[in-house]
Formats: sequence, C-alpha cells, structure tokens
Amino acid sequence: MSRMRVYMDTSVFGGYLDQEFEADTRGFFQALAQGKMAALISEVLVRELEYAPEQVRALLRSVMEQAYEPLTVSEEAVRLSQAYVRAGIVGERFADDALHVALATLARADVIASWNFRHLVNPVRERAFNGVNIASGYGLISMMTPAGIARILEVEDED
Repeated sequence: MSRMRVYMDTSVFGGYLDQEFEADTRGFFQALAQGKMAALISEVLVRELEYAPEQVRALLRSVMEQAYEPLTVSEEAVRLSQAYVRAGIVGERFADDALHVALATLARADVIASWNFRHLVNPVRERAFNGVNIASGYGLISMMTPAGIARILEVEDED
C-alpha cells in the first residue's frame, strides 16, 4: 500500500504546543518522521506560520527537511476556494481555510489533517466542500484530526 498523502493545515503545527492536542500531535509528527505518510506543504501554510513561535517554525523546518510535496497557489486553486466561499461554506474572513481545501483537493491529497473543528474537521462542512468539488469536476476530500490519522496508520501497521 502506498503512503498516505496528508495535507497539513496550520492548526496541526499549533497543536504541537497546545496542551489539549500536544500528545496526539506529537504522535502524528512521529509517524511522519518514520515515513508512514507523505507531507503536502502549501505556501499558504508557510505564510501563515511565518510569525508563529520559534518552536512551531522549527517544527515546520524539520518537516521541510524531510521529503515533502510543496504546493503553490494557482489560479485554479483560487477559483475553487472562491467557489467554496460563494457557496457559503466559509465566510470571506476565513478564505484561507477554503484555500487549504482547494489546494489539497487539486493535489489529490488523501486527507487534510487539521484541529480546526469549526471549518474543516466538521462533517457538515466536509460534505459541502465535496458538493462543490463534485459540481466543479473534482474528487472528494477527507478531513481528519492528526490523532485519527495516526490511529489509522497504527491499524495498518498491525495488518
């Protein structure tokens, strides 16, 4: 089975320092370091973390020192993210969340890793994003927490 291609949003890196999510996030990054998944890193993520605490930026640098897939913002990604906003899935104020989904969709990521329960790891919004994707001729995208992804990888190790 090929490695899971995981698009990471900003909250995954923030979760590394968040007491509530720290243990699960560290397990996720450990699985990444062990090569159990492939990281998709967008220029949007890099920009959003530019002024993050040094420990978070160091974590991003360590991921980028490993093998990762860089994703750049294209006109197609902007159009798709605008379609999400027009559909009312997220407001204009949260357009970067829509752009994360568009980039992951266009890259055909297996899953988006996020601790953002309001806009991403939310079954109602996931269904809405996928509705726009299907109507626009794109594939489906899944959204899960880093903990959920790490658990799936553990189960696969047992098989």
